[in-house]
Amino acid sequence: MTRQDTLAQDLRLEADELTAVLAAVHLQWFAAEDEGRTEEPTEHKIRKAREEGKVAKSQDVSSSIVLLFTVVALLLLARYLFSNSLEMLSYFLRRSTEVDVTTDATIMNAFYSYFIRLTLPIGMVAFAAAILGNVVQVGFLFTTKTITPDLNRIAPRFGKFFQRALMSSEALFNLGKSLGKVVLIVALGIVNVAFRINEIVATLHAPFLYSFSLVARIAFAMLLQSAILLLVLSVFDYLFQRKQHLESLKMTRQEVKEERRTFEGDPLIKGRMRQRMNELLSRNMLQNVPRADVVVTNPTHFAVAMEYDRLTMEAPTVIAKGQDNIAFRIREIAEEAGVPVVENKPLARALHAEVEIGDTIPEQFYEAVVIVLKQVYQMAGRVVGGRNG
Repeated sequence: MTRQDTLAQDLRLEADELTAVLAAVHLQWFAAEDEGRTEEPTEHKIRKAREEGKVAKSQDVSSSIVLLFTVVALLLLARYLFSNSLEMLSYFLRRSTEVDVTTDATIMNAFYSYFIRLTLPIGMVAFAAAILGNVVQVGFLFTTKTITPDLNRIAPRFGKFFQRALMSSEALFNLGKSLGKVVLIVALGIVNVAFRINEIVATLHAPFLYSFSLVARIAFAMLLQSAILLLVLSVFDYLFQRKQHLESLKMTRQEVKEERRTFEGDPLIKGRMRQRMNELLSRNMLQNVPRADVVVTNPTHFAVAMEYDRLTMEAPTVIAKGQDNIAFRIREIAEEAGVPVVENKPLARALHAEVEIGDTIPEQFYEAVVIVLKQVYQMAGRVVGGRNG
């Protein structure tokens, strides 16, 4: 083997190894069509993904709900927070002239006390709102699979990755969403300031508390309006994320076939089982033919065997029926057992289509069946509903 052949063989081996590595890369980096996944996900696929923590969720919905609840909490607790802030400021200014703030332990205790009183109410509201924002989107779901290390996630195909991050519909949507938020919030701020520009100018000659109150009211109004606006925009983001989530769960036709085979069984095996069951049912059914009172035929395509005992039955009962080969076998057994065979095309077809084995005939067939039974029993010298002997 020449040196060139050896080098070519080494290159082929390295290419095969690289192909194997890339084939194992996590599918989350690529579009469904790139992998041939064109079929809608099944309920099992969606349920399995949910169990693994893969759900349609928008971070914008959660953050906008947290912002809205926090702003409302600030509005409701404004007086409480303002009074505690003034008390804290007064306390630390007064103590700063009395003790060494770097060594006095009471200063740190006071700091923690004020810190908890000022942040705990808002923190609790924000925490509850964060939970609510997730529950609203995905319901109650707890799983550790989303934080389980997965080495496949850190080896993307960089070309595809950058294409998705910079040139895909998702990247364009995120860019438009971010720019839209900036434009709308800036416009909201301009409108609020312009609407109250005269009051803002008047603060140059107004008392401090009045100016502070005006600025606070404008700021809170802008926060509340921004929170509501972001919540509305987050609905569109959630719909987009849901669409992307379903897109990522799409399956190949082969995957759909394998899943159907797993949960519904192999079609060939099911067909054989159905055929075997029909054979067993036919065999048991044919054993009932000799005790029938009459067999009504089409005459070649359908056959229905009926039994009637007025002492134990409310109406004649179908004990066997069949089509084509089974119908021929029913007629054959009936003739061997001496059971009368009567040709009545409409009745045979209707009974075969509407009455199951073991069921009594419906009331609309009473008259036709009684006529047939009378004809048969008169020929045999029996009474309708009676028995031989």
